[in-house]
Amino acid sequence: MSHKEQRAPVVEESDVVEIIDDANKVKQMLMMKVETSTRSVVSIVGMGGLGKTTLAKKVYNQRDVQEHFDCKAWVYVSQEFRAREILLAIVLHVMFPDDEEKRKIEEIRETLSDEEKRKLEEMRENELGEKLCEVLGEKKYLVVMDDVWSREVWNSLRLYLPEEAKDGSKVLITTRNQEIALHATSSKAFIYELRIMNEDESWQLFLKKAFLGIGTTTPTLTTELEDLGKKIVTKCKGLPLAIVVLGGLLSTKEKTKESWEKVLLSREWHLDQGPESCTGILALGYNDLPYYLKSCFLYCGIFPEDSEIDAWHLIKFWLAEGFIQRRGKERLEDIAEDYMHELIHRSLIQVADRRINGRVKSCRMHDLLRDLAVSQAKDANFFEVHENMDSTFPISIRRLVIHQNLINHDISQCLHNSSSRLRSLVSFSGSTIGKKSWGSLQEHIKLLTVLNLSDEEFGGHVLPRDIGQLIHLKFLCIKGFRSHVKLPSSIDRLVNLQSLDLGGNDCNIPHSIWKLKKLRHLECRFSKVSSQSQINKCVNGYLGVEQLTNLQTLALEGGSWLEGDGLGKLTQLRSLTLSRCSNSCLKTEFFEFIDKLTTLEFLILHFTEGYTKETLVNRRGSVREKKNVTIDHHNKTLLPGLMPFSHHAYLYELSLFGMLEKLSEQIEFYPPKLLRLVLWECKLTDDPMMILKKLPSLRILVLGYDAYVGEKMVCSSGGFLQLESLELLELNEL
Repeated sequence: MSHKEQRAPVVEESDVVEIIDDANKVKQMLMMKVETSTRSVVSIVGMGGLGKTTLAKKVYNQRDVQEHFDCKAWVYVSQEFRAREILLAIVLHVMFPDDEEKRKIEEIRETLSDEEKRKLEEMRENELGEKLCEVLGEKKYLVVMDDVWSREVWNSLRLYLPEEAKDGSKVLITTRNQEIALHATSSKAFIYELRIMNEDESWQLFLKKAFLGIGTTTPTLTTELEDLGKKIVTKCKGLPLAIVVLGGLLSTKEKTKESWEKVLLSREWHLDQGPESCTGILALGYNDLPYYLKSCFLYCGIFPEDSEIDAWHLIKFWLAEGFIQRRGKERLEDIAEDYMHELIHRSLIQVADRRINGRVKSCRMHDLLRDLAVSQAKDANFFEVHENMDSTFPISIRRLVIHQNLINHDISQCLHNSSSRLRSLVSFSGSTIGKKSWGSLQEHIKLLTVLNLSDEEFGGHVLPRDIGQLIHLKFLCIKGFRSHVKLPSSIDRLVNLQSLDLGGNDCNIPHSIWKLKKLRHLECRFSKVSSQSQINKCVNGYLGVEQLTNLQTLALEGGSWLEGDGLGKLTQLRSLTLSRCSNSCLKTEFFEFIDKLTTLEFLILHFTEGYTKETLVNRRGSVREKKNVTIDHHNKTLLPGLMPFSHHAYLYELSLFGMLEKLSEQIEFYPPKLLRLVLWECKLTDDPMMILKKLPSLRILVLGYDAYVGEKMVCSSGGFLQLESLELLELNEL
């Protein structure tokens, strides 16, 4: 199966918008020394679409700002403000810091032990606040609160951001309301008002966006086209968001008078009301989308305001909803990625984070564009947000989205008029359904194709057996962390299921899961598949992983399902994560099967021998609880059959957890395009740097928890030509 060529990165909004002077001035405010030891508040103020978040992010990510503060946290506030969630987000960032500043809260939570998670979840708002105050008290901290809408936000949080902090501590607020800035900021000297762009700045920004493909060269326009372009830009009123959306639209058009004139005369301009409105321009950007992209854009509106959207999760949503059109033999996921890039190119969504290989890891939607998506979706009966519905409820709902806990509500009430039309139920919060109300929902969800829930929905126990009746289901996600979830045997009736995601939950999966031949993504990295008994094999026939020939992603705990040759037959796999594998999995053939998976791009092999289930491994493999470890330190042959990765031409990220005899000195042993390498618990006695420094493309190297047990490590000059990040964690003998 062919792999797509890596596309050139889309120019980021922070690079397109000329905010160098603004960034320098805000940075000076943040790093300015004050006479007293009290923390100061800096505010960025400006109308919607002016670039407040872009400016704040540009400053926050600068190296000298990062190094100036002992700890940092970025939280999105928005109109859907909940003090406890904001406090929890700040606590997680400052108590569990990481070199990767862009980690999402969900990823940080994933690293916590059960006890740490339980303690945080049981804390009330004031207890979280007191804990935060205690942690920040002795540090020079920076807390960014983006998109603050009311004084109450600051009044609720200020008590927990200690004023008598280490000299130079700062809070950075972005807001549209100058009164909020004046209320929170002690001095007008710390308020930065973003101005609208002047005529020349607007024109230059428009050219950069509309002519992205020509590099840094200034485009040559005819006098007629330049005149039309400047008339179009004038209508944007100096708002960067409007300019980049319009520039993105025109970048897809022919550079002709007729094409640009048609945009100038578009009827959507009349939607703009008032000098600060760009509704018409944004609507113009939406209406110009090809029909296959309109649904994808609207779907981005289901996520809570100001949330960071996991790109992979979004793509799987689009696939399940049927938005992705086939193009010959191209992989559907690659086509969906193209759709996402086109929305980014048009500035209708923004890149929030990228993977090491340059692909989009997460994206974000500007709140003005999200407002447009929600409004258009409501008019088209595309989806309904439960919190926005009035007591009458729509006659028919196809997609229902829930953002907040509904402990005292029964969602079946809002579906009583919908008959069985509901196709998607997406909850971003726990306590939405529960076992008691599941029965009342049955008549409304028979045709459901998408079900996205939290592990709290069913108290972290057993999914209702009736879930097997949802035979049209294509996407099932139960996000959670370390909760125990059991799937019923009726799961094998979900014959149309394409994606099963159980997050970080510890789950029991019946062996009949291998019947679901349409599965493309099985992401259950801490879940165990039950063994098939001999009697069952005789009665029902053998079931094995090799029957899932469409699998692109596989993440599971090792077990008896690895004993056959099924793994080596999954030749379409792009991502493979095997956790908690014991020695019993390590037959010679195992690595021969891995060698056959030449389409892999991402591979994690985690072998533990003697570790109890209480030992929790975080996403980087860090052991948080080191009880009951019975590893024989003299037995260093846990991965003796490891074969060269020279056939894995697309493998860019490799993580190995388990004892190795030694690293191969042959560079050909390693994937030729390896960008990130993680070695954990390997007990290497020879300095690995002498070998790893020769890897030509390596950009990130992580050595952790006795990956190397020697006392000396040498990083000589001339090696690691591409290395950007080196993490040495718990190498206790160094």
